[in-house]
Amino acid sequence: MRLLRTFLLLVCLSLLSPALAVAQSSEGSLARAAEALRSDPVYVDPDAERALTSEDAQRLRDQIRSAKAGPIRVAILPERAKDEAGGDASAAAREIAEAVGEPGTYAVIVGSSFRAGETGNLPASQLASEALQAKRSDGTAAVLSDFVNRVGEARRGGSSPGGRDPGGGGGGSGLFLLVLLAIPAVLFGLSRRRRRRQEREDLAEVKEFARDDLVALGDDIRALDLDVEMPSASPEAKQHYGRSVECYQAADEAWDAARRVEDMERVSSLLEEGRYEMTAAKAALAGDPIPEHRVPCFFDPRHGPSTTDAEWAPPGGSPREVPVCAADAQRIADGYEPDARQVAVGGQSMPYWNAGSAYGPWAGGFFGGGLLPGLFVGSMLGGAMFGGWGHDAYASEPGGEGFDGGDFGGGDFGGGDFGGGGDF
Repeated sequence: MRLLRTFLLLVCLSLLSPALAVAQSSEGSLARAAEALRSDPVYVDPDAERALTSEDAQRLRDQIRSAKAGPIRVAILPERAKDEAGGDASAAAREIAEAVGEPGTYAVIVGSSFRAGETGNLPASQLASEALQAKRSDGTAAVLSDFVNRVGEARRGGSSPGGRDPGGGGGGSGLFLLVLLAIPAVLFGLSRRRRRRQEREDLAEVKEFARDDLVALGDDIRALDLDVEMPSASPEAKQHYGRSVECYQAADEAWDAARRVEDMERVSSLLEEGRYEMTAAKAALAGDPIPEHRVPCFFDPRHGPSTTDAEWAPPGGSPREVPVCAADAQRIADGYEPDARQVAVGGQSMPYWNAGSAYGPWAGGFFGGGLLPGLFVGSMLGGAMFGGWGHDAYASEPGGEGFDGGDFGGGDFGGGDFGGGGDF
């Protein structure tokens, strides 16, 4: 029996080590919250927009104990804490839970977003939604108080293990329980590693793809350099050309600094502006009117600003008007497929809009998130491209109830407005 206990203890320690490594890797507001929650069930960042008073925080601690709602941990953080989790409040709450590495219920307010999750079977996200709907107009403290009461009632209504075995043989059972409790933490750690690895791979792929846009604009700039330097070149042409160079340089720096696929939106936004300025410079050199500043050709932004809108239907989709360059407009009019930008995915070539949500931020910089609502093609046109530009790409990962992306959420406080009203 002693040998078995020793073996189980070693297994437990080996399982816990990935979770401990995850906890140690956190940074910033999320790390401070996780560190505080290991010894205190309520953490309030002093910079939080919806910070509780010290009296309200203490009342919440007392309530957690009296309502027998534990283990439950509450963190209230400023809006900027979302940036540490890719701008996603659910991901911020999930990272805090992973870093703490203890089972139980987690309730997190980040800015004006309320999220809750549970490492066991308690429907924490549903309880958070109910508490928000019931007490939203009464303020942050009232919502959290109501949430704690609901968690306490849910725990008392269920059958959860209460304590150690009084029969004296609880050592082995305790070790088994410790191993079981370690499994969710291990799953969090492993899933987070997989997610981070996938994010790095996606970033490398999208950066390589976007590099072609940088090269294309750079080639155009160099090709026009001599014409702009000619004495006959108009000041207007030089102005547009100079702005194009500035956009190119800023895009190149943003490309180097990109650490997430979301960062590629700024790169492509600068490239879009730079390519328009190049088109304007060429028009000014030729003595033509400066063209309207339209979004790029939908099929390939390297084609330059669109000149018109054309009706086009993707395979299996409904016809929609899309912005196109003159060449692609002619192809569509002649019954041919437009010259679409291709991406290699799994050894197959496909249009960029069907290559996955990782390309959403890149496309968003060129076209904006509201372009062509209603198109439904593959993973991008059907979801990320017109519903948030790729922020859901890394949302799904295994774990306890409520820690699977969309289910980890109790709703938002009206996008920053904590007042009552008819939002729900």
